[in-house]
Amino acid sequence: MKVIYMGTPEFAVPALEQLYNNGYEIPIVVTQPDKARDRGKKIQFPAVKQKALELGIRVLQPEKVKGDTAFISQIKEFEPDLIVVAAYGKILPKSILDIPKYGCVNIHASLLPKYRGAAPIHWSIIEGEEETGVTLMYMEEGLDTGDMIASSKTKIDKKTTSVLHDELAEMGARLLIDTIPSIENGTAKRIKQDDSKSTYAPMIFKKDGIIDYSKNPIEIERLVRGLNSWPGAYTIYNDKTMKIWEAEAKEKESSEKDGTILNVSDKGIEVAAGGKILLIKKIQMPGKKSMPVADYLKGNKIDIKTILG
Repeated sequence: MKVIYMGTPEFAVPALEQLYNNGYEIPIVVTQPDKARDRGKKIQFPAVKQKALELGIRVLQPEKVKGDTAFISQIKEFEPDLIVVAAYGKILPKSILDIPKYGCVNIHASLLPKYRGAAPIHWSIIEGEEETGVTLMYMEEGLDTGDMIASSKTKIDKKTTSVLHDELAEMGARLLIDTIPSIENGTAKRIKQDDSKSTYAPMIFKKDGIIDYSKNPIEIERLVRGLNSWPGAYTIYNDKTMKIWEAEAKEKESSEKDGTILNVSDKGIEVAAGGKILLIKKIQMPGKKSMPVADYLKGNKIDIKTILG
């Protein structure tokens, strides 16, 4: 089977590797254009491009997909049996969806129809879901609305987005390889999504990380896990941005103003939040590495009664 693969970030790398290792013919990999990153504006390849080059696979990086007749003609010339998409970053037009013999399938990091959109892993944690997973679906012109083929589940527990991201990437790769034979022989399921149960997972921005101490500590702790490793939850301490990388919701109640630092010890920073207490356990100050509060206190001080903002 001839498969064109479309993906961009680290999440999409395991599925590409699995396709290659299982002997599928991959004439081309399509990914987003290179971008200048960090302060030095050094050009960096997308993770999928890097892996494709390591595997000796040709890479295409169109600036746009819709309306790019030259790019669409290139895809047609390869005569793919299947197009596999994982976190590519652009919605494919019908002119591409109609090309492959067996259609276009997408690996989506949620249990559809919940959390359609760009940041399903982050939001499944932030919203307090007990489980999540990956869904393999046939693509159509809508945003993650196509018929589902198969899914795989996992418990969220106390996992961060970083941990869950890697787990779901591997799960998606395995699910794809297990399912392709049924797609090829025509026995793959087509399960309509129940739109009435759909939820949306919009893109995450840095501003989403600001902590609101009027919220319950349980909600804040989920935000901390949901934004770990990017962009990170944060608060303002003495006019400086303090990133919070690990926290714990305590059952104890507090009558102090929300955001007030109640106590500081090697266990962490106790902060009043929503009438209860949030224990901040791992922080990062500007220009410093992230570290447990106990380590930070060895050379620094956190003032009690300060109000975090």
